[in-house]
Amino acid sequence: MGVDLQMTIIMDRAETPVLTGDGALKTPYRPRIVGVGTAASDTIYTQTEVLDAFGITDPKIRSVFVNSAIDTRHLTLPDPDADGVRNPEPQGDLLDKHKSMAVRMGVDALNACLKRAGAELSDLRHLCCVSSTGFLTPGLSALMIRELGIDRHCSRSDIVGMGCNAGLNALNVVSGWSAAHPGELAVVLCTEACSAAYAMDSSMRTAVVNSLFGDGAGAIALMSGPGDEASGTSEGPTILKLASCIIPEAVDAMRYDWDRELDRFSFYLDPQIPYVVGAHAEIVVDRLLGDTGLRRSDIRHWLVHSGGKKVIDAVIVNLGLTRYDLRHTVGVLRDYGNVSSGSFIFSYERLLDEQVTRPGDYGVLMTMGPGSTLETALVQW
Repeated sequence: MGVDLQMTIIMDRAETPVLTGDGALKTPYRPRIVGVGTAASDTIYTQTEVLDAFGITDPKIRSVFVNSAIDTRHLTLPDPDADGVRNPEPQGDLLDKHKSMAVRMGVDALNACLKRAGAELSDLRHLCCVSSTGFLTPGLSALMIRELGIDRHCSRSDIVGMGCNAGLNALNVVSGWSAAHPGELAVVLCTEACSAAYAMDSSMRTAVVNSLFGDGAGAIALMSGPGDEASGTSEGPTILKLASCIIPEAVDAMRYDWDRELDRFSFYLDPQIPYVVGAHAEIVVDRLLGDTGLRRSDIRHWLVHSGGKKVIDAVIVNLGLTRYDLRHTVGVLRDYGNVSSGSFIFSYERLLDEQVTRPGDYGVLMTMGPGSTLETALVQW
């Protein structure tokens, strides 16, 4: 009897393909999002407070901050010295900051996510950690397992260096894992200590970056099963399909690389990147909806990465959306800034808290980042 049962389980899993080439999840065990949680660092700054903290008086740079559509951000800035000056932190200190902050925010976001999913740490079977604001070996997933005492047999993965689009890259990978392991809980954890990638100087290059990013972590729990009862909750959607688009000619438009003058890593954003990304949004969304019979007008919920005011405006124009459609994206940018890979999770959490989703509603998740890359997911409640 035991052998027959084991054979049945093996056959069921063998007959469950994970992902097809077009990105559709061709499986009876489609993953459902069953929980979400977010966290941020402790200290909140207004844009003016950041400028004043570093004594920035250049009118052009102050204008970049003030006109960013950001009110507040969570940041962990260096303490002022005896003269009230906040000196730049060496790269080694920034790596230490990333390690401690990423774990601390990650713990809070993961616990909040599991609580909303009605799950315990002991239920976790796969943990995928995403970060681009520092490099760790062993990876963040191993540090999280040690910090929280998660079962040592929990499988894990780390996605490092893919940037702001990486949350949906991770969702793609973990959706495949979830489809292949029905009834088992997986979590995607994006934790970005953007304060650990902060380089304040008088250049416009760093001003654009420093006016934008904030600290934050977001976690999404996934589970698949033969029916909705496997998830234990009805508030989260099923993941139906994913689609990607990379723009090779813009590979250098967004990057985090070594700055020889500053002797540290530094972000770079090409001023034209919002328009480049916006111009490709239509292409990737059309691919996502292709062969589904859906039109853009059938999508009720749009959750787009809070990449910046110009990025949001470009997506709205090119997809024919309204600011109401992206109200949560705009709100997250206003209250947190760009929290990199976890931004769309903050928007998703706000949508759920709004309690406006209905069974049958379709939604599109969209992130963008270095590559230059756009990632999308089609979901249904």
